[in-house]
Amino acid sequence: MEKKQKIILDCDPGHDDALALLLAARHPSLELLAITTVAGNQTVEKTTRNALSVCTLARIREVPVAKGMAQPLVREARYAADIHGESGLDGPPLPLPEREAVSEHAVDVIIDLVRSTDDVVLIATGPLTNVASAITREPTILSRLKGIYLMGGAIGLGNVTPAAEFNIYFDPEAAAIVFNSGCPITMIPLEVTHQALATPAVMERLRSLGRPVPAFVCQLLDFFGTTYRRVFGFAAPPVHDPCAVAALIEPTLINMHRMYVAVETRGEYTLGRTVCDVYGVLGRRANARVGYGLDAARFWELLIETLASYEAVASGVGAAEQK
Repeated sequence: MEKKQKIILDCDPGHDDALALLLAARHPSLELLAITTVAGNQTVEKTTRNALSVCTLARIREVPVAKGMAQPLVREARYAADIHGESGLDGPPLPLPEREAVSEHAVDVIIDLVRSTDDVVLIATGPLTNVASAITREPTILSRLKGIYLMGGAIGLGNVTPAAEFNIYFDPEAAAIVFNSGCPITMIPLEVTHQALATPAVMERLRSLGRPVPAFVCQLLDFFGTTYRRVFGFAAPPVHDPCAVAALIEPTLINMHRMYVAVETRGEYTLGRTVCDVYGVLGRRANARVGYGLDAARFWELLIETLASYEAVASGVGAAEQK
């Protein structure tokens, strides 16, 4: 049997983070060591509860969930309630979590796991506050990490401002620390994730599975699709965060180009911009592999097949709505 890749998922659930969590926890090529949460789409209290609720619904019982940073490193938090709702995971009723987060802080969990485990890949699908804090507190983990895969940034247009993508904009100083860390980085920007659209055909395939977890995903995407149509005019919602997990599982799904990426931390109009030197005009050594193209059909095959593998959830789970 092929050796599983050990991963930590750092996330801020979030509708698409929930899909990333379900993919990371179930795909046979991955071993999910921990789920760490961070403020972003909503407060860290809400994103942590959402992660625990998704774990309860999907019977993900052995993976520890650790609550992390509640604020960006130097700025005030600006949550994404207009996209993800007041809970951060609006739409379907969520089960009451059957367990609590571990007592250890997420940053400590990241540091301890990387120091004690060889070749860990850190997948970050939210703001990079936890990741930057771990690097700053314990720089020696950089030589231990196999790599960082992150969903964030853009080569071109942003989605929270004309210039910036939300995850980077929420904590640009943290993102700058990560991109300057020297760790191997794979960046999955909006150019990739906007090709991962949950079209009506995709939704029909998920519904036809007739299983609780895919049905829950459909409810998430129904809400997410409504907000994306209202705010951005998208006909179908893009599922950003699972793309970062899929890039690790099947590297040929995404076309990559190595380039230097800087993060703008001072611009009046460009705060949070990932400045991607596509043509190498700055003469700086590349610090990231940046995606630009997605094989959408194969991506959805991978994701749907994984969601279909979840067993039926016990009767009563999902009946208690979060208050």
